Order: sequence, then structure tokens, then C-alpha cells
Amino acid sequence: MEPEEYDLERALEAILMVADEPQSVLHLATALSRPLGDIRSALTRLVADIDGTAGTVRRGFELREVGGGWRFYVRGEYDDLVRDFVLTQSPSKLSQAALETLAVIAYKQPITRGSVAAIRAVNVDSVVRTLLGRGLITESFTDPETGAIHYSTTDTLLTQLGINSLDELPRISPLLSDGSDLTDGAFDGAR
Repeated sequence: MEPEEYDLERALEAILMVADEPQSVLHLATALSRPLGDIRSALTRLVADIDGTAGTVRRGFELREVGGGWRFYVRGEYDDLVRDFVLTQSPSKLSQAALETLAVIAYKQPITRGSVAAIRAVNVDSVVRTLLGRGLITESFTDPETGAIHYSTTDTLLTQLGINSLDELPRISPLLSDGSDLTDGAFDGAR
């Protein structure tokens, strides 16, 4: 598309929508093959359009100049809402350690942190905290005799995996140890 064939504000909007870092006026001018003055004017009009000061509807996001460039941001009044959405709907990827710990809990639940640590042969305290924080596991109950907390998976995990029940998980290979030779409270003192 030739530079004169598109609406400059919409072109800037499209580029800035996919940019994950602030874009300088020079970079935008180069990308769109337009003079710096045209880009600055278009950015001013775009800000007015998005802010609703140009007779348009004020949007839930804003275009700001920060760190030497321009970028879209969520409006302050929607920060909490968007943060909750991102944390519950779009969680970041789990580490290998978290995935392994989650698998042990899913297959052996309810299970204590000590038993998970024994099966994995590593300390799992921080990983369990991460999984709890993401709502993938929950504290099922506390053993009245040992005080050990037993963990189970949550419906959030089922949703993330796209399954209806844990029965849909693949079978564990019969050649792998299932950890049944370990006593359930072996490492609970390290809680």
C-alpha cells in the first residue's frame, strides 16, 4: 500500500496496537514512509480521538508518549479490572519445575508438599506457592496428627487443560515409579 492510500491515524493505530515497546516518532515515520511533521500531527489527532476530545467516545485505553516513544496503555481506572483478567485468563507460562510439581499433585492428590518433594527429589516450597497463587492447586485439608497440608488441583486447572475431569489425564507409564514406596509424611517437617 502506498503512503497516500491509507488513513495515517488508522495506520499508526494498527502499528501501535501490536508494538510491545514505545515507538519513537522517527521510527514510526520511517515505517510509514511519511515526514516527521505528518506523524506528530497524526499522533495528536489520534490522542484526541482516543481521549474523546474530538467528539468521539473516550476509550478504555490511551495513547501516551513515554520513554521517548508512543504506546497504548490501559486507562488508570481500568487497571484493577485488566490486572485481574490477565492473571486469571492469560497466565504466563509455568516453569518446568512448576509443571512437574503440578503433574505430581494432579496424579497423586491429595498429597503433601513433603511427598511431592520426595517424588521430585527437590525442594518444592516456592513452586507450590506459585501454583497456589495461580489458583491451580488448593489446600484440601490439614492432617490432624502431623499438621501436614494436603494439596489438590482446582477447577481452574481443568479449565486451563481443557478437560472435564482428572480422569481424562493420560495414564502414567507403568514403567515409571509412582512414588508409592514413599511414606506420605516423609518430608513434611520441611514445610
